Amino acid sequence: MHSTPVTPEGDLIRWIELPGAEPTRVYVHGLGAASGAYFTEVALHPLLAGRRSLLVDLLGFGLSDRPTGFAYTLEAHADALAAVLKAADAGPAELIAHSMGGAVAIVLAARHPELVARLVLLDANLDANPTPAPPGAGSSGIASFTEEEFLADGWERVRDAVSPQWWATMRLAGREALYRSAVHLARGTEPSMRELLLGLELPRTFLYPAEDGGLPGEAELTAAGVRVVAVPDTGHNISLDNPDALARAVVTEE
Repeated sequence: MHSTPVTPEGDLIRWIELPGAEPTRVYVHGLGAASGAYFTEVALHPLLAGRRSLLVDLLGFGLSDRPTGFAYTLEAHADALAAVLKAADAGPAELIAHSMGGAVAIVLAARHPELVARLVLLDANLDANPTPAPPGAGSSGIASFTEEEFLADGWERVRDAVSPQWWATMRLAGREALYRSAVHLARGTEPSMRELLLGLELPRTFLYPAEDGGLPGEAELTAAGVRVVAVPDTGHNISLDNPDALARAVVTEE
């Protein structure tokens, strides 16, 4: 296991590193997840094995520290991830990033373009979702609590609403980290993650579940050079549901 401090207080982000050839692949998990649980099978897939791979846990999640004073905005997550890539001498890297991790990866590429060679986004959040939701699962459901409510007993309501698979990693998250990350993910960025993605000048691939029936704004993304791939036989967790299709999508454009 590797680590580096990413805050003035010395809070550590930790990652699992698989040795191999450059350029480096960096795997970034979603809200309440952890990269080892979500990406180990993918990183060791026969089509992808042999490349240096960093399975990074964002601050507040998985193996990383859980500071209560960190903002947990998408920008703060992106800057902390940039510190990891610099400490690991991993840039410019190929980022394979899921859900909230995809939003963080987009912001990273916009703020630190020298560190990112390519984005592979797995059903990533591209737009804000400010519509109020019943308190419960998902970023909008978590964000519907106040922080005080969530820390008191709201997290128990979320625990009872999510799948056992998600709770397996969500229970490792700092509660402030989970809540604030959800709030800022629902709030989005300015410009939006979608607008940032459209303006990036690097190879970009976006994967989404085929059963969704289409990706909102797909024509605009395609016109901007984003390769959009509908993945069969998967839900939101593409790396777990169909790692073969994910691996094929990654190597197709290399």
